[in-house]
Amino acid sequence: MTFHEVRFPASLSFGSVGGPERRTEIVTLSNGHEERNSPWAHGRRRYDAGLSLRSLDDVERLVAFFEARHGQLFGFRWKDWADFRSCLPSAVPAFDDQLIGRGTGVRRAFQLTKSYASGAQNYMRAIAKPVRQSVRVGVESTELVVGEDFELDETTGIITLANAPYVGAEVTAGFEFDVPVRFDTDRLEVSVASFQAGDVMNVPVVELRQ
Repeated sequence: MTFHEVRFPASLSFGSVGGPERRTEIVTLSNGHEERNSPWAHGRRRYDAGLSLRSLDDVERLVAFFEARHGQLFGFRWKDWADFRSCLPSAVPAFDDQLIGRGTGVRRAFQLTKSYASGAQNYMRAIAKPVRQSVRVGVESTELVVGEDFELDETTGIITLANAPYVGAEVTAGFEFDVPVRFDTDRLEVSVASFQAGDVMNVPVVELRQ
């Protein structure tokens, strides 16, 4: 197992810098026009955990977490404070925040997803690391009860319903979630003198493909 189901201390990730990146290949033709293509179907997020460190106690906690993960060897959960809910950051997740699928009369398992829409365009992101106590699920505007009407695999983000919804029934969900990541370095350089002088460490973190 190369992933630890443990969250990087949220107090340390608060204040970090990062977000999604895409890879676009651009070819400029002889007439000046461009052809653009992306080999990536999904974005990949990167963060810098060093910018959020505020004290030497924070550094000690970071070093302990880094050593327990053996550097880049083991992945872990990361709270992206700019994007960690199925709804707006200022709102509370509701069971009908996101449409995660439609019933077929047979299908019972549904992957949690989050939709990012702008204009007529839409991107669907699979959510693999939901926060268990925050997950709410509904079918056709009726909220379900966890443990009775559905089960959650918090390591994959898959919802399994007790009963298959009828054909065309909307299956919805609301939740908070973490990002599966790993450290993008096997080395930490800590200087007590420079930290006290206001310098910050560079601690790169990169999203893992699931």
